[in-house]
Amino acid sequence: MEYQPHSSRDNFNILQGSLIRTCYTLLFSLCIQITSSAAEQPNILWISAEDISAHLGCYGDPHAITPSLDKLAEEGVRYSHAFTTAGVCAPCRSGIITGMYQTTLGTQHMRGNTNLPPQVRPFPILLREAGYFCTNNSKQDYQFKTPKETWDESSGKAHWRNRKNSNQPFFSVFNFTGCHESGIASTDKYETVTKDLSDSERQDADELTTFPPYYPETKEAREDWKRNYELITALDHFAADLIAQLKEDGLYEKTIIFFWSDHGVGLPRAKRWLYDSGTHIPLIVRVPEQFRVDGQAVPGSVSDQLVSSIDFGPTVLNLSDVSIPDVMQGIPFLGRNLPPARDYVFGARDRMDERYDIIRMVRDHRFKYIRNYEPLKTYYQYMNTPEKGATMMSLRDGHIAGTLSPEAEAYFASTKPVEELYDCEADPFELNNLANDPTYADTLKKLREVHLAWVKETRDLGLVAEPILVEREKELGHRYGVLRGDGANQAADQIAETANLASSGPKAIGELTAALDHEDSAVRYWAATGLGNIGLPASDSKGALEAHLDDESPVVQIAVARALSRMNSPEEALPVLTKQLADGEQWERLHAAIVLDEMDELARPAIDSMHAALKPRPDLYADGKYVVRVINRALNQLEGTDRTVP
Repeated sequence: MEYQPHSSRDNFNILQGSLIRTCYTLLFSLCIQITSSAAEQPNILWISAEDISAHLGCYGDPHAITPSLDKLAEEGVRYSHAFTTAGVCAPCRSGIITGMYQTTLGTQHMRGNTNLPPQVRPFPILLREAGYFCTNNSKQDYQFKTPKETWDESSGKAHWRNRKNSNQPFFSVFNFTGCHESGIASTDKYETVTKDLSDSERQDADELTTFPPYYPETKEAREDWKRNYELITALDHFAADLIAQLKEDGLYEKTIIFFWSDHGVGLPRAKRWLYDSGTHIPLIVRVPEQFRVDGQAVPGSVSDQLVSSIDFGPTVLNLSDVSIPDVMQGIPFLGRNLPPARDYVFGARDRMDERYDIIRMVRDHRFKYIRNYEPLKTYYQYMNTPEKGATMMSLRDGHIAGTLSPEAEAYFASTKPVEELYDCEADPFELNNLANDPTYADTLKKLREVHLAWVKETRDLGLVAEPILVEREKELGHRYGVLRGDGANQAADQIAETANLASSGPKAIGELTAALDHEDSAVRYWAATGLGNIGLPASDSKGALEAHLDDESPVVQIAVARALSRMNSPEEALPVLTKQLADGEQWERLHAAIVLDEMDELARPAIDSMHAALKPRPDLYADGKYVVRVINRALNQLEGTDRTVP
């Protein structure tokens, strides 16, 4: 279950939810025996999209051309407050298919791969055990090896029509990939995806009044915004075709239809981010009359219930009368015997390809709280993939030329605030940070506490430095158990508290220095990181830091080296960094490369070692391309070159 503040009401709600699930378990076998003929079970169709926000007519967008999805909303329920748990696909999709936070599973980084523990299974397995025919067409991208029993079919040809018994209930997923960010960035893909649109379905870029103020007013950026709309119209055609197939098969009134997106629009300050532009998604559910209960999903209705993407799976199970495993953190929002609705939704940002930026988010109906665990990093860290997009190029060019609006320029600040707070009703673009406004002090305090409690209770593995996480996974066989077992509660709390101290400023010097000697390397990592964040004012801790230059954990060594470099001692830092760059494992090398990049001129003595690191490493994931990208960027800035790498 999700975290709720500890009040008597909430304790009752948690107990109530636990009792409901216990009842599901006790009654499951009985339900199977006496109620579930195949004809009585609903078919379920998921129509999922990539990289779109709620730019649909039914959501009030004045430019959207989405008649089929609008019609679906007229016949079903539209959710106004649905959110994903990350602003990027793979971490979200791992959560959707398991009903669990990616930060609990260890699938939070983009890209990465882990193993599932025995007690965590993709929910289609449970549907198959209950007699469903389950198909996926075709994207998985779960960041773990998909158990072979997950799908009856998973391919570009997977379809409910392939089941041998036409009376067998089905769960079928169709993923539209055309509106992925590559459909905006690549002219060839954009033209291919939209080739069948009529002239009346095309958009005029200059007339789009929804163009966000944090983008540059350039022809190129407006063209990207226009492409987004036209790709969504192509998606609408895709949805219409699937609905037509259901009707052809006589299954429309026997099938519950979900439409959703995995995260927001594939453009800067949206995809990969935890603002509403990255996490607020469209969600429409059409439930045929015979399957509606308790006044739910009335045609044409709008629900403002908070829904998280990890709730999709549990909801499908509930609608199918399949027991929801206790390990699942998502909660159903349709069907019988619902638990209390959410008070909050949560999100996380972790490594995006070659760049780390640990950020957490909690949102209620009105306010959003963001905690930046690495506030010394700029918003727009240089990442190869988004930098290829026309809007990002326009932003970068405008920043250099000094022509950006204040709203756009703000994201090139050299640092981020530790905390951000937004009134999402009054400020839908989330531009006015209220964290320092005394009027909202109580709201800030409450959401800060909710965030920290969620981090602790869900055993947030994103706060365990990736090299440490990978090393412990080798011992356990999966990441899920890293912060579980004997003493796990205390360990999870200590890591979370030290990670928060790391961005608390000079007042935390004493506690951070003491934490350098903690037995857990994950705690020591944040202690060294925090002292490095403080920099020169923490110079009295140099001796304590130097004692850990040969720490048993290489990533702690790297964090110590970073701290010493920020205390004007690069001569102590560089040997550690160049050694890890040359000989370290996958993620240790990346940590070292990022620190060298951050050091700017202080890294110049290491130029030869940095050039050597441009050579691909076939023994590492993707030939070590993430290190190559970071080092190439650092060298381009040091040497005034414009070399490009894959």
